[in-house]
Amino acid sequence: MSILRSRPVLRWLVPVAAGVAVIGGGAAVGTFAAEAEPSLPPRTAAQLLVDLQTSSLEGLSGTVVQRADLGLPPLVGLVPGNDLTALLSGTHTLRVWYSGPDRQRVALVDTLGQRDIIRNGRDVWTWESSGNTARHRALGDSKGAAKPEVTPSLPATPREAADLALSAIDPSTEVSVGRSATVAGRDAYELVLAPRDRDSLVHQLRIAIDAKQHVPLRFEVLASGSDQPAFEMAFTQVDYRRPDADQFAFNPPPGVSVTEETAERPTAGRPAHVAPGKDPQVRTVGDGWTTVLVARLDAAAGQKPANAAPGQKPADAAPDADLSKLLGGLPAVSGDWGSGRLLTGKLFSVLLTDDGRVLAGAVTPQRLYQVARG
Repeated sequence: MSILRSRPVLRWLVPVAAGVAVIGGGAAVGTFAAEAEPSLPPRTAAQLLVDLQTSSLEGLSGTVVQRADLGLPPLVGLVPGNDLTALLSGTHTLRVWYSGPDRQRVALVDTLGQRDIIRNGRDVWTWESSGNTARHRALGDSKGAAKPEVTPSLPATPREAADLALSAIDPSTEVSVGRSATVAGRDAYELVLAPRDRDSLVHQLRIAIDAKQHVPLRFEVLASGSDQPAFEMAFTQVDYRRPDADQFAFNPPPGVSVTEETAERPTAGRPAHVAPGKDPQVRTVGDGWTTVLVARLDAAAGQKPANAAPGQKPADAAPDADLSKLLGGLPAVSGDWGSGRLLTGKLFSVLLTDDGRVLAGAVTPQRLYQVARG
């Protein structure tokens, strides 16, 4: 199920994407209720990994609830006209349908409306009920065409989140079996991934796997020093029958405004399919759980040129985003690496230096300072 999937480039992108992707809000109440631990035949971590790699899914539909408690500072209101900061916490709901790699649909449920992303063969539709607007893209030949890059980039299901994590397993990862669980009425095993490096802010990734279908039903990220998930997404209802074809047919509502796009149309900024190490403006330092992404974002961050007049903003600065006010709300930090502002959460740290660099990772601030110094 890859319609909302980002490339599994770095494992720290899992918790970071959970915090920064703009996906829309939902109305689910509370967190996932704990259920009695079922009695299941023993399975090793290696056997569970094989189960995940060999599972075959013909169809699925269900409801996914995503909850984030990233421990971010109160930034709401610092960016007028932008609801990004309101989406960094709370609970959100998605409805998903899957009928093979070329028929997928995700509905992001919001108290103010709904946003749908539908792939039906070569056609990809996105629709927002609030403005009754739609975008349509016709994909090229499926034999040679790349997978569509469709925003939002947050994984839509526990399976996609699990893929991001499992693809990056290496010797820096400890893999074990946790306790069995019941998720969405299904008995499940739990696979646990843990970093060996103490500089990582991630304590564990927990993946609940359907004992019969071998499909991830729940994905949790626990921060260091906590036994409660800082980010989790789980099915609250799941059905493995193949959905009807009608679920993937987009019928534009009356009065809808449709924008036609081409498959080759580039996305704003760095394309989602470009690995950070291959982007001339982005590089990575280190590997494993303590990888740090380093970028120069002077223009994107609204930094003033050195010779700019007082109060002058860059020509390409977004008019609806007073980023100087946003950055001013973050703690000032300095050291032998320079000075800047620091954004910290339970699962990631972001350092914005005064010389126009951005350093980010699921690591401690000390790790960012070490990289900035080099």
